[in-house]
Amino acid sequence: MLFGVYGQQELAIIPQPKEVSLGTEFFALNNKTRILLAPGEGLEFEAEFLQDRLDNISGYHLPISSKTKNAKGAIRLVFRKGNHPDEYRIQIDVTGIEISAVSAEGIFHGIQSLLQVVHERLNEENESDGVLLPYLDVYDFPNFQWRGMHLDVCRHFFTTEEVKRYIDYLALYKMNTFHWHLTEDQGWRIEIKKYPHLTEIGAWRAGTMVGPHSNHEFDTIRYGGYYTQEQIKEVVAYAAKRHITVVPEIEMPGHALAALAAYPNLSCTGDSFEVGQQWGVYEDVYCAGNDQVFEFLEDVLEEVVALFPGDFVHIGGDECPKTRWESCAKCQQRMVDEGLKDEHELQSYFIQRMERYLNGKGKKIIGWDEILEGGLAPNAAVMSWRGEAGGIAAAGAEHEVVMSPGSPCYFDHYQHAEKENEPLAIGGLNTLEAVYNYHPVPSELTEEKHRFILGAQANVWTEYMLSFAHVEYMALPRMAALAEVLWTNPKQKDYTNFVKRLETQVHLLDYWNTNYCTHFLHETR
Repeated sequence: MLFGVYGQQELAIIPQPKEVSLGTEFFALNNKTRILLAPGEGLEFEAEFLQDRLDNISGYHLPISSKTKNAKGAIRLVFRKGNHPDEYRIQIDVTGIEISAVSAEGIFHGIQSLLQVVHERLNEENESDGVLLPYLDVYDFPNFQWRGMHLDVCRHFFTTEEVKRYIDYLALYKMNTFHWHLTEDQGWRIEIKKYPHLTEIGAWRAGTMVGPHSNHEFDTIRYGGYYTQEQIKEVVAYAAKRHITVVPEIEMPGHALAALAAYPNLSCTGDSFEVGQQWGVYEDVYCAGNDQVFEFLEDVLEEVVALFPGDFVHIGGDECPKTRWESCAKCQQRMVDEGLKDEHELQSYFIQRMERYLNGKGKKIIGWDEILEGGLAPNAAVMSWRGEAGGIAAAGAEHEVVMSPGSPCYFDHYQHAEKENEPLAIGGLNTLEAVYNYHPVPSELTEEKHRFILGAQANVWTEYMLSFAHVEYMALPRMAALAEVLWTNPKQKDYTNFVKRLETQVHLLDYWNTNYCTHFLHETR
């Protein structure tokens, strides 16, 4: 078998692997091919996933076997020693196909790459003896630990099946973190059994802002929904099988109007509230001087922690106006009692108190970069969204950081300059190329601090996304570009080549009936 230098345009894998050697001969994948795995290695799901996907795209239903005799011509899933916990290797030659890895996660990533190659060849070859796959040798592992996508289900709600489909897109591009934004001013979306009003009242609003924010127009349609704890477990398990960790976000101390509508005693004023209908920031927030607030949030988080096995809980911490605190006797007394000089330090007190609770449950907190104001909680990680300054400060202080700057990581922004031909968005412009050219490690950081940058994620805020088809349009293909940012060696990246590979993968997205943005199809014409 002869291997030449890898021609990047010849194999449309996204994200682009670290090392690929491409041969001149072919292996025929057909209905005689088997999937082999050693018994007791825990790869049953991976084998069944591969079987199901190959059945769907090729029509070949390959049997799964643990009998390793006569393994020639089979797809072999095997463990091996390696240097990276999620590395994988694919070898295709006369003996068949072998996907080897240090972990089941690596095996799964290798399967995703193999499926992309199969899909590519299905659209190029129609051979009677099967799908002809080129002999190749792929060795690959990611650059960053946190490869994330966010989805806001509060401004607009999406079904569990739609959330699972979103997770499938993450899995396709080897993303490993799903940030699920579950509470907001405009809706509370997670069942908390101790506080039923959160979903009976807080999950529903009496109307919704429609059209551009500047028009200030509303409908009067009751809108909402929530996930039962059984549905949450179902989604978390679905993601875990695909080696994706779900990070729940329970907002505090701001963005809490839906909770206050359900339980007004948690506010500074005790007034009655309605779930938010307008987009933006509300001045009514959790009362930082009321111990009932902390009891409530600890009760909520106790149920949340039981549902999400990952290391992190996102506690928000962003866009919390201090207006109510400034005139609240309880909040002002709290500041005196705790020796706090201003309301920013009061917010820091709030976050640090919740961090101590979550640390006691074996969890770490992560919050938007406003949690730096007034003093960062001792063990907190920071998600930097207002540019990179917050991330630079946090990493400089040796806190873990996930980069998520509005430019270019907010996928609720427009993706093409001709905005009049695009679906309504919140504003801004984050093109596919801008996303692709992003690098999560700021040049301002010294090399010794680079290790605190866990990675990056893109955020999909859904004020203007009334349907899941709109979510798909805003997320894809920008998700693929970010995936390559977080996986591929920066020295190997080339935007023109990426677009060519993306053009080849159109068939895969079309197969899934994905409503993706097609502007990139014209970039290399």
